[in-house]
Amino acid sequence: MSNRFLLPFAGPPVLACGAWLKNTVCVTNGNQAHISQLIGDLDSAEACQMLDETVARLCEGVIIEIVAHDLHPDFYSTQFALSYAEKQGLPALAVQHHHAHIAAVCAEHGFTETVLGLALDGVGLGTDGTAWGGELLRVSGADFQRLGHLAPIVMPGGDRAATEPWRMAAAVLFRLGRGDEIARRFPGQAGAATVVAMLQRGLNCPATTSMGRLFDAAAGLLGINEIQAFEAEAAIALQKLAHHYGPIEPMEDGWHIDENGVLDFSHLLAMLADCREAAYGAALFHATLAAGLAVWVIRAADEHGIGHIALGGGCFYNEILLRDLSVRLDAAGLQVLTSRQPGDNSISLGQAWVALQSVIQRGI
Repeated sequence: MSNRFLLPFAGPPVLACGAWLKNTVCVTNGNQAHISQLIGDLDSAEACQMLDETVARLCEGVIIEIVAHDLHPDFYSTQFALSYAEKQGLPALAVQHHHAHIAAVCAEHGFTETVLGLALDGVGLGTDGTAWGGELLRVSGADFQRLGHLAPIVMPGGDRAATEPWRMAAAVLFRLGRGDEIARRFPGQAGAATVVAMLQRGLNCPATTSMGRLFDAAAGLLGINEIQAFEAEAAIALQKLAHHYGPIEPMEDGWHIDENGVLDFSHLLAMLADCREAAYGAALFHATLAAGLAVWVIRAADEHGIGHIALGGGCFYNEILLRDLSVRLDAAGLQVLTSRQPGDNSISLGQAWVALQSVIQRGI
């Protein structure tokens, strides 16, 4: 059964095909948006067929006029969208992943004004072709501006690093000038010496601004999780430890914001690398993340004169981060907009919202 949202305006029918992970499809008709049931990750023929069938069902009796999709050309959802648009002679609109996250929050709240969007997740293709995931955006409907991002961390082994937090920890150690520690810190990882060589040569080490990978790095440095058995296992373990430890003051000099709006938590990560108590480290990590993110957002809000902050992306399933950051932003007089489903299952709604705003703003 689909979820339905009433939008604050009506527009031409849109088909939005979602992303890769936790895929859903959204169809708008008039001022209503219908989001499909969770289709899931598009890594199997069954899931792809389910997307096809879901689109056919949701589009019954609706004459689609615009098709929206993710920027990533290799996603089945993107390929389906482009094929559907071509067959039907319709315009296709690519929507950047994190723009869609923030747009989905706006759609949930029926909020049409400019917002400052903080999008924190595992990964999404950026407009520059790199892997984004810790983004500060100024969003005005169909348009967005990237105001800042987390300091990039390389991923030794590419996508493999997303499932092996020890690799992200190794990347951080190397960046801190402590690459000689990698092999002895992770004696159980047969690929440790290879990873060191990759880091030294810069081979197969794409950079990412992902908050999800920052969580992985912290878990690896604290010895909490080296290999993930399921998505976000490391982040969940960190949250549980932090919850059990309880509230803690943030590390005052745990982050740095440069003149380009890049937020760097290297000082915090260096502290975690030497931390002997995992629960304390997990609590310190959460507290310092919230504090650093709050300062970053508040500065941008003041600079751009924006009073509403939209929080989107799967990292906001983390209750500690969401609570502590929201409290700090609220104390600064900012209005915080959150989502019931901040993860990729809301991407299709965000894509549809951007498509509709594109019609309003420039008649796409």
